[in-house]
Amino acid sequence: MASLDLTRRTFMQTGVAAAATALLPVGLRPANAFAIGDAVLTSISDGNLVLPLSFSYPDAPQDELLALLQANGLPTDTLMPDCNVPILKSGDRLIMFDVGSGSNFMPSAGRLLDNMAEAGFDPADVTDVVFTHGHPDHLWGLIDDFDEIVYPNARFHMGRTEWEFWRDPGTVDAMPEERKTFAVGAQNRLSYLEDMINLFEPGAEVLPGVEAVDTSGHTPGHMSFMLHGGADPMLIAGDAISHFAVSFQHPSWPSGSDQDPEMGIATRVKLLDRLATDKASLAAYHLPKPGEGRVERDGTAYRFVAEG
Repeated sequence: MASLDLTRRTFMQTGVAAAATALLPVGLRPANAFAIGDAVLTSISDGNLVLPLSFSYPDAPQDELLALLQANGLPTDTLMPDCNVPILKSGDRLIMFDVGSGSNFMPSAGRLLDNMAEAGFDPADVTDVVFTHGHPDHLWGLIDDFDEIVYPNARFHMGRTEWEFWRDPGTVDAMPEERKTFAVGAQNRLSYLEDMINLFEPGAEVLPGVEAVDTSGHTPGHMSFMLHGGADPMLIAGDAISHFAVSFQHPSWPSGSDQDPEMGIATRVKLLDRLATDKASLAAYHLPKPGEGRVERDGTAYRFVAEG
């Protein structure tokens, strides 16, 4: 099972370390920190999910899928993807991309606030929360057990299509039975943001240096975010890319977690090609900790090369 402990990593290059540590909380060096120009991106663990393989890849060639999992030393009946929440310290802004699952989704997840505290981050200091999409492990951590917003001083940002999908009263009835709780949970939590949400379109500069990238398919309005300002851009991919072996070696295999599997495939292939061509760094929510790396072409497929 994936470790729930917050792993620690030091910078390997003195120049990068000096630039990055100047922006980190005094006396603390959070896990998995990366310099992006004058900003620092830190991945904080929310724990991991436990998903039946039959849910994750029901329509993939099963013999090939099992062989791929075995070759990577993974269980062949259950997937246990890590959950990595990116936090960007840029100037006077502390920006979170998604807010984890909170305490009411899976017992193996919901560790974000404890791990933020260990890394020196206070929810009250968060200035902005930018959502990739409205699934439970990305949204349900918005509200605590007392029905209070966990990030009281933040501004909240979500793509317009995603917001309108989850806020539509008909979405609950339209969802398959096993996912109706996703819609009920999203509608409940997003209702708290009705009068404070900033909605945006693909291509918008949501915040300085944060470009919205349309990666719909996983959900109708799923967004990724390209971070500019460093020597190379970094993409916060959310769930557009979700498995360190399957998504890269077989991007055309349909994912059971994608609401529109065919659109999810098209988005994934396009995104991997762009990342490999542009040599951009990648941070994806469910890749192994720390969840950051690069995409390289591997014949007709791709591979994920972790950094750190």
